[in-house]
Amino acid sequence: MGVRFCTEGNLILIVIEDVEETIEWRRLQEKKEKGKIKKEKDRKRVKAAKKIQAWWRGTLVRRTLLHAALRAWMIQCWWRTTLIRQVEKKRQAALIAYTTRERAVVKLQSLVRMWRIHWRYCQVLNALYVIQCHWQCHNCQTCALLRSHCVVTATHLQFHIEIINS
Repeated sequence: MGVRFCTEGNLILIVIEDVEETIEWRRLQEKKEKGKIKKEKDRKRVKAAKKIQAWWRGTLVRRTLLHAALRAWMIQCWWRTTLIRQVEKKRQAALIAYTTRERAVVKLQSLVRMWRIHWRYCQVLNALYVIQCHWQCHNCQTCALLRSHCVVTATHLQFHIEIINS
């Protein structure tokens, strides 16, 4: 309850307030102020929670990217190893093919040389048989001996025949 005067002083205004309404009104004001404070605290908490959540999501994304990068790196290492093995197998196969071919060429050359020497040897042997047959016919008449010496080289055969009179 209170008395108030007008600014000119002519009118008196008496205000009677209900104490309960005033107390109620003050409580509402206090609740509003507490609500504002609480809302401000809630806003700060929400903002802090959002920051924490953003940090955690970033951490999860970075971890996921790291795992993906490591897996990609492992696959790349495996693929490089596989390629190296394939290249090594091809190199081994080429080396084996080359070696086989070279051995075949050397063997063929050896067989051709052997055949040529054998052919020449057979020719000389046949010539010696002819000479021996003719010599045996003359041997009785002259009583001489036939001595021969054979030298084999890479390109040809050499025979030395000597007639020795006894």
